Amino acid sequence: MNGVHDMGGMHGFGPIVRDELVFHSDWEKRVHALRALSRRLGIFNIDEGRHAIERMAPAAYLDATYYERWADALETSLVDKGVLDRAEIDARVVAAAQVGTTATGPDRELPPVRANELLPRAAGPAPRFRAGDAIITLNTHPAGHTRLPRYARARRGSIDRYYGNHVFADAHAHGAGEQPLPLYCVRFEAAELWGPSADGRGAVYLDLWESYLEEAS
Repeated sequence: MNGVHDMGGMHGFGPIVRDELVFHSDWEKRVHALRALSRRLGIFNIDEGRHAIERMAPAAYLDATYYERWADALETSLVDKGVLDRAEIDARVVAAAQVGTTATGPDRELPPVRANELLPRAAGPAPRFRAGDAIITLNTHPAGHTRLPRYARARRGSIDRYYGNHVFADAHAHGAGEQPLPLYCVRFEAAELWGPSADGRGAVYLDLWESYLEEAS
């Protein structure tokens, strides 16, 4: 979907601070653990979690830290799945703010642990492309989740390698099942993506599903 979260290639946001793997306080550790546990139990999948982040209000997204975005998305996902409701979350926030109290809620039966959603799938269509093939990405602007970034749409590239069939994120994020499709590593020349403002003659490699790609004429 088009939104403020799709920041690839955009200017004006200052240097990239790569400290997302560093915990600055205990609550960040708990958010990380709760999100990992929720996914492991199959309450929501990785693509649903990403789509939850994309639904943050733009101003809130830009103002939030890395784990504040995770916390917001975790709440959204648990409400979506009926594990919690907003009133219960608000009540726990109030209780937690009171010194000497512990926020608790009713016990719930959790689903069984499910298989790794990131592993390749045997099922799915045969690949249309192979290494070295020239492709062009679609110029598409879906209302829902997509893994095709805005800066790489309607751009020419070449297939670097084929990974096999993998869960299609665009469907998986919206409860439409896995719908495995061929997944490729695609190489884009920097000048193709950024034009004259490209920094040198480098290249960008993106992992893209076949449904994003067309054969370049």
